[in-house]
Amino acid sequence: MGKNIYVPESIVIAGRTFQSRLLVGTGKYKDFEETKLAIDESGAQIVTVAIRRVNLGQDSSEPSLLDFLPPDQYTYLPNTAGCYTADDAIRTLRLARELLDGHNLVKLEVLGDPKTLYPNVIETIEAAKVLIKDGFDVMVYTSDDPIIAKQLEDIGCCAVMPLASLIGSGMGILNPWNLEIIIDTLSVPVIVDAGVGTASDASIAMELGCDGVLMNTAIATAKNPILMASAMRKSIEAGREAFLAGRMNKKLYAASPSSPTTGIIT
Repeated sequence: MGKNIYVPESIVIAGRTFQSRLLVGTGKYKDFEETKLAIDESGAQIVTVAIRRVNLGQDSSEPSLLDFLPPDQYTYLPNTAGCYTADDAIRTLRLARELLDGHNLVKLEVLGDPKTLYPNVIETIEAAKVLIKDGFDVMVYTSDDPIIAKQLEDIGCCAVMPLASLIGSGMGILNPWNLEIIIDTLSVPVIVDAGVGTASDASIAMELGCDGVLMNTAIATAKNPILMASAMRKSIEAGREAFLAGRMNKKLYAASPSSPTTGIIT
């Protein structure tokens, strides 16, 4: 009798196929060597890079991330971390395209203020329009507002990335209901971005039906980043399996015991 073995299905973003549904950032590690070890352990194929903060060859006198995470082994996702206007974000991603030899897959984020790092959705929408017209494949960080998420899909973003909670907060998913509406409404991949603190947060996102999770701080600032990267990889896989399996219905009281009473030998 054959076993029913689950084979992880791939995720497709802008026509590119990936086996891992975990996307990871490259900031906040103690050095590039730790970055490489953690990302290898995570199994991630997509790595985000803050163009304003990480050396990709802009400074030839300093070590380059490209030497530790070769672009032929990872898909780079340049992002606009630290940008507060549409113009800054557009300019940053055009620079990234030059540095990465015409690379068009990017992550757009336009922040509203430096205290919360909450997205400025008005500036985000304006930047997305320009970048898509300019030939970029835009994965976009946004609030968990279902209306905004739908507008970003309609503009042409190839993936929508609503926050779970504030960037770097580790507070986990604070509004699962909005995420479920977004997942139910959009046809492009929905990838939770920001706020994940530990493995259970990632599993919950996947159990809700998200297509993937992007994280940085939760791994990079853990006491053991390499071990946390391993935990995150497993949690993504487990959460996806649980979603596909279909959980039991919740009940206030057990309508039936786990061990049936019929057929009991007396």
